[in-house]
Amino acid sequence: MTSHSVPALNDPQVLAEVTEMSDRYEKALGDNILHELDALFYDGAETVRYGVGENLYGFQEIQAFRRGRTGGSPPREVLRRVITAVGQDVATVDLEFRRIGAERIGRQSQTWFRTTDGWKIIAAHVSLMGTGS
Repeated sequence: MTSHSVPALNDPQVLAEVTEMSDRYEKALGDNILHELDALFYDGAETVRYGVGENLYGFQEIQAFRRGRTGGSPPREVLRRVITAVGQDVATVDLEFRRIGAERIGRQSQTWFRTTDGWKIIAAHVSLMGTGS
């Protein structure tokens, strides 16, 4: 049986790097800066984004969706964010948000990984919580 080391959680340097990337993502999303949003996602067929009303497979589908969405993402405020680094090269960003003027809570999960071109999102999921009826 081979032994292997378990990756360390929450290295402070990795957390700082991914926090900065998450902040960049939020700014680009809020300002609808498409080239920046593109740059933050991994450009490959492996990249997946499940949205509130769409399932997107591969960077090209994600890019086309963003270009087809008039006005970009609805404005939102981040209510809570949890960033977890797994080793030196993978991290998750999970946050709760509320769209401005809305009551429902939204959730976003992203998986980031370190590439030769820096940190990139390879998987993302956005959903809105039920109405509680």
